[in-house]
Amino acid sequence: MNAPGKLETASATKRFQAKRDAILAAAADAINEQSAKGMTFADVARRVGLNTTSVTYYFKRKEDLAAAAFEQTLDRLEAMLDDAGKESTPEARVGRYLNINMERLARIRRGEERDFAILSDLRAMEGPIKRELLDRWRGVFRKTRALWGTPASRAETDLHGARAHVLLENTFWLTAWLPRYEVDEYPRVEARLMDVFRTGIAAPGQAWTPHMLDLEHDEPEPGREAFLLAATRLINELGYRGASVQKIASELNVTKGSFYHHLDAKDDLVIACYKRSFDIIADAQRLAETAGGTHWEQLESTIATLLDYQFSERGPLLRTTALSGLPPQVRSTMIDRSNRIARRFAGLLSDGIAQGSIRAIDPLVASQTLMALQNAAFDMRKWASTMPRDKAVAYYASTIAFGLFDDRVLAG
Repeated sequence: MNAPGKLETASATKRFQAKRDAILAAAADAINEQSAKGMTFADVARRVGLNTTSVTYYFKRKEDLAAAAFEQTLDRLEAMLDDAGKESTPEARVGRYLNINMERLARIRRGEERDFAILSDLRAMEGPIKRELLDRWRGVFRKTRALWGTPASRAETDLHGARAHVLLENTFWLTAWLPRYEVDEYPRVEARLMDVFRTGIAAPGQAWTPHMLDLEHDEPEPGREAFLLAATRLINELGYRGASVQKIASELNVTKGSFYHHLDAKDDLVIACYKRSFDIIADAQRLAETAGGTHWEQLESTIATLLDYQFSERGPLLRTTALSGLPPQVRSTMIDRSNRIARRFAGLLSDGIAQGSIRAIDPLVASQTLMALQNAAFDMRKWASTMPRDKAVAYYASTIAFGLFDDRVLAG
């Protein structure tokens, strides 16, 4: 028989944990809407029906709360990967990992579960907390890469790394486009997405022989291009809230006054960075269509040119994940432009399917894999710098061009 003191202690521990979990869930919602920098104790407290002092009882600083939310995300990612890793083949492991994610998102959509905090603000953290979180993230990446088994060579390690990154980014990107579908359609979407992961988008017999497009993009105002490029790099690295006007000005070694010479406000800066990035992607799409050739040839040239841009000093393009923290109206405008670019990819894929140069895939689903592919490639620039650029582009592009299990690129 349990002593009364032990029962009271156990009950208090459960209440403490339940309230802590509720605070973390609210913090995750706030981070996803406003970014970690934009999250406030007051907002989190309001979401769980507490006062600010009650939240500080559990987490002394806002940074501690954000770190705990990120740690919870990393815990859940590791658990999903551990589950997927029990399958016997790489294809089965990737399929299981995708299935776990799709089922989780269905539960969230039905209101049965809360989402976890997205990790786009991870690098905006500071000090020892940042180092610990990034170490854990690298562990998640290695665990994802291990879904393909033990590599037999350095080339295989590089290819598995590209596959891991593309898989993770695609599952993170799901939240951007999956809400367009009814929850009962999720199993069909999962099957269509896995079809792209399994076999890629190129029709049988197609090779990787892209023609690099002459992609030049210059801002009409002198100095503005360098300004937007530096701002884009910082926003990609630190998020919308983390990339302060002072940090951007310091990056360019100019005064804050020079910043306001180019733009009236920080929101104007983000809009200008997005416009620049979307214009570059749209320019690549138009140039490929003008160059002619089969629809597969147009698509591979677009992909290769954009990846080369991301891996070079001319990059990066602004990550769509930097949308977190933007005012709702601005965010909506940027998502609309992103959707138009995805629809253009879908149109090219549809024409290629009719032509026979592209496999009979779901063009709407496949277009989103292309958005995720080019969107996050900047994060792999260090990886790309360890090999010839054309090889890095071919390895990274092969993940969607020919699927996550096709090794033909290793023979190139």
